[in-house]
Amino acid sequence: MRHTFLLLLGAFLLLQGMPTHAQRNKSKNAVEEKKLPLQAFKFRNVGPAFLSGRIADLAIHPEDDDTWYVAVGSGGVWKTENAGTTWTPLFDEQASYSTGCLTLDPQNPAIIWVGTGENVGGRHVAYGDGIYRSKDGGASWENLGLKQTEHISKIIVHPDNSDVVWVAAQGPLWSKRGERGVYKTTDGGATWNRVLGNAEWTGATDLLIDPRDPQVLYAATWDRHRTVAALMGGGPGTGIHKSTDGGETWEELTSGLPKSNMGKIGLAISPQDPDVLYAAIELDRTQGAVYRSADRGASWKKMSNTVSGGTGPHYYQELYASPHKFDRLYLMNVRVLTSEDGGKTFTQLKEEDKHSDNHAMAFKKDDPDYLMIGTDAGIYESFDLAETWRYHKNLPLTQFYKVAVNNAEPFYHIFGGTQDNGSAGGPSATDEEEGIANRHWYKTLGADGHQSATDPEYNNIIYAETQQGGLHRVDLTTGEQVYIQPQPGPGDPHERFNWDAPIVVSPHNPARLYFASYRVWKSENRGDSWTPISGDLTRNEERLELPIMGRQQSWDNAWDVGAMSNYNTITSLSESPVQEGLLYAGTDDGYIAVSSDGGGSWDRIPVTRLGLPARSFVNDIKADLHDANTVYVALDNHKEGDFNPYLFKSTDRGQSWTSIAADLPERTLVWRLVQDHVNPSLLFAATEFGVYTSLDGGSNWQKLPGTPNMGFRDLAIQKRENDLVAASFGRGFFVLDDYSALREMTPENLSARGKLFAPRPAKWYVPRSELGNTGADFYLAENPEFGAVFTYHLADEFTTAKEARQKAEKAANEKKADIPFPGYAALDEENSEQPARVWLTIRDSQGNVIRHIQQKASQGTHRIAWDLRHASTGAIDPERDSRGWFSRGPLATPGNYTASLSLEKEGEVTVLDEGVSFEVKPIREGVLGGMDYDNYNTYRRDLAEVQRRMEVLRDRFEQAETSLKGFEKALEQTPASPAGLAGEVQELREAIRELQIKTEGSPARDEIGERNPPSVQNFFVTAYRGMNTTYGPTAMHRQSLDTARDMLGELEPQVNRIADQMVPALERKLEAAGAPYIKGRD
Repeated sequence: MRHTFLLLLGAFLLLQGMPTHAQRNKSKNAVEEKKLPLQAFKFRNVGPAFLSGRIADLAIHPEDDDTWYVAVGSGGVWKTENAGTTWTPLFDEQASYSTGCLTLDPQNPAIIWVGTGENVGGRHVAYGDGIYRSKDGGASWENLGLKQTEHISKIIVHPDNSDVVWVAAQGPLWSKRGERGVYKTTDGGATWNRVLGNAEWTGATDLLIDPRDPQVLYAATWDRHRTVAALMGGGPGTGIHKSTDGGETWEELTSGLPKSNMGKIGLAISPQDPDVLYAAIELDRTQGAVYRSADRGASWKKMSNTVSGGTGPHYYQELYASPHKFDRLYLMNVRVLTSEDGGKTFTQLKEEDKHSDNHAMAFKKDDPDYLMIGTDAGIYESFDLAETWRYHKNLPLTQFYKVAVNNAEPFYHIFGGTQDNGSAGGPSATDEEEGIANRHWYKTLGADGHQSATDPEYNNIIYAETQQGGLHRVDLTTGEQVYIQPQPGPGDPHERFNWDAPIVVSPHNPARLYFASYRVWKSENRGDSWTPISGDLTRNEERLELPIMGRQQSWDNAWDVGAMSNYNTITSLSESPVQEGLLYAGTDDGYIAVSSDGGGSWDRIPVTRLGLPARSFVNDIKADLHDANTVYVALDNHKEGDFNPYLFKSTDRGQSWTSIAADLPERTLVWRLVQDHVNPSLLFAATEFGVYTSLDGGSNWQKLPGTPNMGFRDLAIQKRENDLVAASFGRGFFVLDDYSALREMTPENLSARGKLFAPRPAKWYVPRSELGNTGADFYLAENPEFGAVFTYHLADEFTTAKEARQKAEKAANEKKADIPFPGYAALDEENSEQPARVWLTIRDSQGNVIRHIQQKASQGTHRIAWDLRHASTGAIDPERDSRGWFSRGPLATPGNYTASLSLEKEGEVTVLDEGVSFEVKPIREGVLGGMDYDNYNTYRRDLAEVQRRMEVLRDRFEQAETSLKGFEKALEQTPASPAGLAGEVQELREAIRELQIKTEGSPARDEIGERNPPSVQNFFVTAYRGMNTTYGPTAMHRQSLDTARDMLGELEPQVNRIADQMVPALERKLEAAGAPYIKGRD
């Protein structure tokens, strides 16, 4: 016990100061050994799937076109084996969640290669950690290196030799060097050699293989660098290259190609005539052209000035040649561009009822009318060459930037803005037993969605915005979207809003809003009018004067500012809930600003004061909920190639700072921080790889379970429910239901043998069922567990003798040591041992026990739920687990209850926690009102009494029937049958048959389906149905119960005569006559 206490206490030791990376690693390793027991605090995914998310690559199994693999830009790898009816995520436990490409081994399609890190140059892309391979269809994975590539575009496996693989790696987007270019392995990924590209800026963005000759390869290289301020989308290293020796050496192809710096290039090779190559080439200022070669790249001809547009070619530019028609091309773009003449002319593919922003395409070899396209909103299929489209709205891949929650009853709603799928809202739970469906969600705004905010006074008023500050006030009752973005005055410069501009509803006045561009704005009337309350809080620079690709660049170089959001903007805002008018702002160019007088004056603090690079990006700034002088800030320098977590705390309004990143892992950006509204030391952080919590103000961090290993961009706490809501960037929203027990995870509580934590009020209602037979492709997210959900902790380890033996044998086996035979006596003892169990005991306000719930005992923190029902009063059959129609007990009524925790071990029961109090509350009342709880409980007790009598009667009657069968067989084998014995058996048979007809009806009627008169069972079932609603039993139910009771009164003497008189008498006579013993006799 002392050891357990010290172990838990160690997890709460505070680490002081700003740790170096070495100190961080030391701390991390120490905490790894002292993990807090958080296994009960698991998130659940609530969707939605109707928006889906960005697809990076698609692969259809060459031997089974119902099996597909999907690489998701920021959602891992998915697989379907039934053409999209159901999906399985394959990559949730890997070190990267962002994928750029995948390919199947031509010799063995069960071997899958995945390149991590998105293959686009967007502002929001996530990074990877190299190349992965699965040998078992995605069931398991191994990382095979190239960990510094960060972004991989293409993988090709040699068609005849699985050990030979080529990889096109774009390399780091935000910095130079890393691993970039074309890489080749000849030993199945054990080692890699760069065969094309350079370590500075030149990576590879596409790769082709000649289907006739695997020695012939074509590659497109790409110079590119992105910063917070700009994108340089091309350079002298960009070009098209050819190898004729399996990638060992390369020749640049130039004849007929542009002489100026080229940008992103997409390549395709004709399946019908592999001498023909196609290239979609980005040129200066996002212009471009499509080129064609008919001689294996020796010369090229410009076909048209076609280029992908929208946010820029860096985001698209994948080129596909149709496997079914020569010279038919598809160019990925906002809308797919298609050519029937090798690129001379392009038309827009028909995309009615289909999302835009296309990135990947797949074909079926035997169906020329089939197309599959991966977009920013998921996967679409066409079976008629783009005339119509089928959408797969069962892939929950939505990339949410931010999250907000309201206070709607009985279930609050969640809101957020998404990458390219607008803004949406939906319930955190439903009263439907199936869960949360796509139909429960709704769009609140279009375009790219960003920060949402809710009005604490009106649940139907929310704020949503499009990219770069397109702020709207949305009235959910009407659906109207009022545009309320603050506007510059005459003579003011362009109002620079960040791509994801911050909005805050004042905690002191729900009508007061704060919004930010390069300055802070305030509204006192929910956005109807605005006043600037600061000057420019940013550096206000000319972005073209800033270095990119290591230095200042010429005006004539490949600038692509259109691909960027505004720069020198405010990215985060906060107002202290403790002190009105105490405001904080953070910028994208390295400043924190503080105002203590509602914006009258501002103090600008450079982030260099925190010991960080001068232009570190402020992801989040949060005023402490409990102390006016304390503020937190999460910063980010990943757009300079620095992926480390930066999280700081100030207790003097920003004048001095202390790092609280502590043991957060390296390569783990911190996007957002929230603080518990009850316990000031309880913090949560949204990071690039999961959600972390600290119970000690940031000295120690631990990852919360229940989510894929992926990016979370925002967090919100729903205070009424004590829920933590997380916005993932690629898998929708997640909810950690009722985390309140974390506030009490103290060393004292965790060292106690058992601790039961009080639950939140339980919602009392009867779940409805509104779905029919929807099919397996119908998307549903799970509701929280119904009823009162308790968290408890057990300090001791509970191991059965069998588990202890198996553990010891496993250790011995690993050491190649002998494993002794335990002996039959020990094995028999193992088989008879009952594992330890915990018991949750529920009592009503009078102390009456109404339910026991048991669960296997195991060390750590767990959850157990009471379904708000009494124990079933149905009879128990030792041979069956289910009690059929009566498996569930009647509803408990709303009110105050207590729960206690006990341990049963080796037949001995010990109380571990005397109990916690909680409330059961109805969520609504029907139009006609509800039950009288006292009358309901009286009815419940009467019903239980009648049910018990009925079960006893049925059991006695069935025993008599069984006895009759034994008597009939015994009579046949009785040596001497006295006169009249056969007659007495017949008399018993007639009595049983007569009673059977009274209780169960005529067998002859049943034989043809004719109805029998209602039985006692019929009346009782009708009475029992009165317990299934919150309205309670009606007069009809009560009358049915009275009728069942009366009928029982008539039947009981008849059954008793048979069971107590006729059967025993006949048993005695048969025994006296020498009949064989009949099994089952009392």
